[in-house]
Amino acid sequence: MRLGVLDVGSNTVHLLVVDAHRGGHPTPMHSEKTVLRLAEQITRNGELSKSGAEALIRAVSAARESAAKLGCEELMAFATSAVREAENSPKVLRKVAEQTGVELRVLSGVEEARLTFLAVRRWFGWSAGDLLVLDIGGGSLEVAMGLDEEPALAESLPLGAGRITRTRFRGDLPSRAELEETSEWLEDQLAGLAKRVAKVGRPDRAVATSKTFRSLARLTGAAPSAAGPRVRRTLSETALRQLLAFISRMTAADLAELEGVSSSRAHQLVGGALVARAAMRVLSLEELEICPWALREGVILRRLDHSNSSGETALTDESSSSRNRTGDSTRLDDGEVEQARWKGGKG
Repeated sequence: MRLGVLDVGSNTVHLLVVDAHRGGHPTPMHSEKTVLRLAEQITRNGELSKSGAEALIRAVSAARESAAKLGCEELMAFATSAVREAENSPKVLRKVAEQTGVELRVLSGVEEARLTFLAVRRWFGWSAGDLLVLDIGGGSLEVAMGLDEEPALAESLPLGAGRITRTRFRGDLPSRAELEETSEWLEDQLAGLAKRVAKVGRPDRAVATSKTFRSLARLTGAAPSAAGPRVRRTLSETALRQLLAFISRMTAADLAELEGVSSSRAHQLVGGALVARAAMRVLSLEELEICPWALREGVILRRLDHSNSSGETALTDESSSSRNRTGDSTRLDDGEVEQARWKGGKG
C-alpha cells in the first residue's frame, strides 16, 4: 500500500510518502517540507498564535492534497513538542480537523522516544544488541535504550536545539560566556539521565538520529546524503568538540551556506551541537553511529505491525498502552486515490 506520514514538528511540517507492506522495507517515494517554525509562534501566554495556527492549517491542507494526488491510501498525521506544549492545542487541533479533514494525533515525548527506538532497532537488527538511541528535535531530546523493540528506558527532556537557542542565547552569535554556561547547565540537566541509563546497563551500540545529528556528522566528514542511506556514518565526541569551536563563531546565514546544513535549521545548529556534546559527555560516549530512520519510519512500522494480511488496520483495544495509539489515520477518499492512479500515480 502507499502511505503518507505527516509530521508536524517544531520547525517544519514534513510529508513523507512510502510504498510499504507488512514485513517489507518501506520505500520512500516522495518527501516535501513546509517551514513554519511553530515553536517560535508560541506567544507569551503559551498559546500558538493565530498566524501560526492559520499557517499550520494551510500546510496540513496542502499536504493532504499532495498525499491524495500521489495515491496515498492513508495519511497518518501527528504533532510533537511545539503543538504538544501549546496551551490552546485542543482548539487548534479542532480547527485543523474541521478545515482540512485531517486529525492530528499529538504524541507524548515518551511515545516519540519509543517509536524512534523501534525504527532504529529495525534498521540495525537484533545483532546490534543493547541499543542506546539519541534524537535531538527542535523542542526536546529523546533518549531510549534496550535490547528488544520496546525499550527498557524511554525519556524525553525539554532540551531541543531550537529551545536551547531561544532560551540560552541573546543574539545570533552566542558569547563565550553563554556557550560555557550553557554547556555546564546542560550537563547538570542530563546528570539524572546518565544515572538512569547506567542502571539499564552499558549499550552495545550508541546511535543518533535526527536532522541535527546528521548535519553535525556531515560537517565532521561523514558521507553526503547522495552516497545513500546504507553508508556507515559516525560522529565522534572529539570531532564534535572541534566543530563546535568553529561553528560557534559563525552567523546563521554563514552556517546555512555549509554543505549538509538547511537554511531553516542553521540558526539552531550551535544549540543542537551543545546538546549533542553534553549528552555524549555525561553518557561517556566517544562515538555515535548515525541512523537514517527516525520517528516517521517508526510510525510507519508500527502501523504496518497493526495491519492484517489484507492491508487493513487491525483493531486494537482502547485500554492498550499509549505506544500503540501512535497516530490517527486519515482515510483518503476513494475518488481522490483513484483519480491519482488514473493520472499515473503508483498505488
